[in-house]
Amino acid sequence: MTKPVTRRHLVVTLAAPAVLAVLVGCAATGGAVVSAEDDQAALLARSKAYWALIQKNDRVSAWAYEEMSKDPSATLEGYLKRGGITFDAVEVRGVRAIEGDRATVNVWMRYSLPLLRLKKQEAATEDEWRRIDGVWHHVQRRSVMFPTAQ
Repeated sequence: MTKPVTRRHLVVTLAAPAVLAVLVGCAATGGAVVSAEDDQAALLARSKAYWALIQKNDRVSAWAYEEMSKDPSATLEGYLKRGGITFDAVEVRGVRAIEGDRATVNVWMRYSLPLLRLKKQEAATEDEWRRIDGVWHHVQRRSVMFPTAQ
């Protein structure tokens, strides 16, 4: 003998797929935490790759990591002229903050300024990065003496 279909049975049967869709949607938004972790990992990886190139003095390859490489008025030749610092050691120590498309990364470095005969100077700095078209790019610090210089 078959049971008659009740209103409650009908609502539960029809509502189950809707409830499942809502639960799957909630689980997907929980992925934002994983996405933030992935974003931080991508920034760290890109920052480490950039600083490894800088330490090897491969500024031609490092150009692709620079924010200014996306500026049509900036040139590789102009970027290469900004040298003068040699890096003996660089250590990317972690992401300090990510706020939208801007981020800061903690970097420790030991460097020399051969033209000034300064050797083995050490500094810890907050390195600025900017996301452009979904990819993190290093932001060149402006000169303290010439803030409008590129």
